[in-house]
Amino acid sequence: MKALLVGKEPGYSLGYTYGQEPPYDAVVIGSLTLGQLLNFSEERVLSALAEGKPVLLYTPGLPEAKGNRGLSAALASKRRELKNWGVVFTDGAQRKLITAQQATQMRLTGERPGPGAVLTPLAKEILEERI
Repeated sequence: MKALLVGKEPGYSLGYTYGQEPPYDAVVIGSLTLGQLLNFSEERVLSALAEGKPVLLYTPGLPEAKGNRGLSAALASKRRELKNWGVVFTDGAQRKLITAQQATQMRLTGERPGPGAVLTPLAKEILEERI
């Protein structure tokens, strides 16, 4: 599957080939600067979220501010906001991402996700039979 890559390529394979042009099945945010995280407005990522496409954020690519408590708190708040929007945080561990399309198929066959699986918000709703 092809993913739009934002920032640097992650240090671990997330199971996608990367490109910059549509069409793409998902978005992978490999890295963000302090300013990009604090003022997140990447239009292609926001559009993908609005369309229900999976958006993964590679956590080792996130900035930190250990020397400034106020800035560190602001960064933590932005990370929570991205999670609330449906961005899936990953450190590259070998956990399988379940998309809405895969969840629909799993629901039809009665299959359940394996331990440690990461579900997109829509996939979670589908498997919990809210849709």
